[in-house]
Amino acid sequence: MTLVIAEAGVNHNGSLEMAFQLVDEAVNAGADIVKFQTFKATNLVTASASKAQYQIEATGNQESQLAMLTRLELSYDAHHQLLEYCASKNIEFLSTAFDFESLDFLVDEIKVKRLKIPSGELTNSPFVLAHARTGLDIILSTGMTTLEEVKNALSVIAFGYVSPLEMLPSLANFELAFQSDEGQKALSGKVTILHCTTEYPAPFDEINLNAMDTLKQSFGLPVGYSDHSQGIAIPIAAVAKQAVVIEKHFTLDCLLPGPDHRASIEPLQLKMMVDSIRQVEKALGHGIKKPTISEAKNIIIARKSIVAQTDIKKGEPFNVSNLTMKRPGSGMSPDIFWQLTSGQVASKNYRSGDLIDE
Repeated sequence: MTLVIAEAGVNHNGSLEMAFQLVDEAVNAGADIVKFQTFKATNLVTASASKAQYQIEATGNQESQLAMLTRLELSYDAHHQLLEYCASKNIEFLSTAFDFESLDFLVDEIKVKRLKIPSGELTNSPFVLAHARTGLDIILSTGMTTLEEVKNALSVIAFGYVSPLEMLPSLANFELAFQSDEGQKALSGKVTILHCTTEYPAPFDEINLNAMDTLKQSFGLPVGYSDHSQGIAIPIAAVAKQAVVIEKHFTLDCLLPGPDHRASIEPLQLKMMVDSIRQVEKALGHGIKKPTISEAKNIIIARKSIVAQTDIKKGEPFNVSNLTMKRPGSGMSPDIFWQLTSGQVASKNYRSGDLIDE
């Protein structure tokens, strides 16, 4: 089954009460995981860092990115409460760390089951290595990257998984770990790659779902999709391309103030997306082309048999004028029409409309 991550992100606007509501909606939608973001704003951005264009469009340019992110921080205590609330609702809590302190907190105190490396951190090799050193499973988003950059990140992760702590990190050692059987085994057992287009919302002509195939063929790892497009069509299509993970931003209300609400879907759409994903999973099937159980009862009704077009006397040759094809399909198959009309004669009398039985 596709693992569906309902990405709450920072759409709680710094409110624990709103975060609880987002958990409720993720549960109602049938998501497997609800994911937040964990960071200390001062560890994440400099005071002079500018906002992204989509953030400016959503929140204006009166405050810095640092000020905006500071308002969106969740306290450590809030994380613990969310963890307990998710457990009570039987949904997995997950959060993306954006700095070393936050990563340590999620691993050592929250004890998350897995880690998510966001697209913006993929080239942050020291941070990627810290994720791998935890030994936890990793979901790696690949927005804004080249295939070579993805390989580099996977090399760092392989090194972090299999190399002793005393081995110094280096490009050469990363490559050795990636090429090793041990490194490949660790990656295949622990890492899922997410294709992603990092724009909010992502233009449809830049989604490039076929890149999922490229990632799968290049690295032999499970591949999923992190979606920033409008609506729910693209993540559903990604499941049809056998995505093993779908991540989608959602909000209580797209009109709420904040950087990510406008590029998120609302609870009703989230539920429709999850329901549609489950339907697509069933529809993908086993791949063997054969009549299904429900089709079998319709074969005789829908198919045709060879039928006498006119009265035919015993000994009369069959031809294109005295034979036709009509329902039901319980008689001789039209597949042998040319065999009958190549000189074969009737073994008995037929009335017009009779099924031919030779």
